[in-house]
Amino acid sequence: MKQFQQTVRKSYSFEGKGLHTGKVARMTINPAPADTGIRFRRTDVDSGLYIEAFAEYVSSTDRSTTLTKEGVSVVTVEHLLSALTGMGIDNAVVDIDNVEVPILDGSAKPYIDAIRESGITVQDAPRKYIELDRQITVTSEKTGSSIVITPADEPSFDVEIDFNSKVLGLQNAHWDPSVVYADEVGICRTFVFFHEIEYLFNNNLIKGGDVDNAIVIVENPVTKEQLERLSRLFNKPMLERCDNGYLNNLQLRFRNECARHKLLDLMGDFRLVGGFLKAKVKAVRPGHTINTNAAREIRRYLLEK
Repeated sequence: MKQFQQTVRKSYSFEGKGLHTGKVARMTINPAPADTGIRFRRTDVDSGLYIEAFAEYVSSTDRSTTLTKEGVSVVTVEHLLSALTGMGIDNAVVDIDNVEVPILDGSAKPYIDAIRESGITVQDAPRKYIELDRQITVTSEKTGSSIVITPADEPSFDVEIDFNSKVLGLQNAHWDPSVVYADEVGICRTFVFFHEIEYLFNNNLIKGGDVDNAIVIVENPVTKEQLERLSRLFNKPMLERCDNGYLNNLQLRFRNECARHKLLDLMGDFRLVGGFLKAKVKAVRPGHTINTNAAREIRRYLLEK
């Protein structure tokens, strides 16, 4: 059955801190005509410059994905791109008045809720799927990561994560069109290991982070003093390590929520191929670097065809 392009029915605005910069931004997702794709516009810098969601504009993958065009950047685009992909949005213009997309609750849920409430507009143009005629494989010896993209009749994503963690263990997550993205993937939040938090703060990497927008994994025994310091850092009541190895700041939405969040990230990063990819994607130990490298390889493949 032929599928048609879609856009959001109305504009939706969000405001909040960026996870890494700590800067507050107001961001609006706007409807756009058919064949626009997803484009970002920094209204505080140059409202005439559009940064297309293409892998060739990736300039950094340090714990998030940054797009840069003509010296203008938008940081941490992956959750928004994942939401637009999972909700079937082909075309949108995203206006943002600062450098980083707000982290909100650490998942794609706020975007999903807004789109679900007002609905989607079907456009009078067929969706142009990106299809392959050969397998593409990308690997990283440094991280032991791999992504294999295989031609298929329908899109699917499979993720396996392994952080050598006795708390997380080996986790898997899967999406295909029979899985309701909004309920099974998009609501899954980002995560961090307890022992990383102080390092990240000291290196100015999570200025906007707090315990309301991230699952915290407490892999190793921690002292009361360490927990007290973290509580003061986030201005929260006394935090504790639960028996399952997670901090008591949040309740897990799924046993494998961390793998599902990596799936969320993968789907967002893969939107940088320039549209909806009709292929089977299998990712082992994915991360923003290998995700966007794989998206870049697909872009090269398309240009060579």
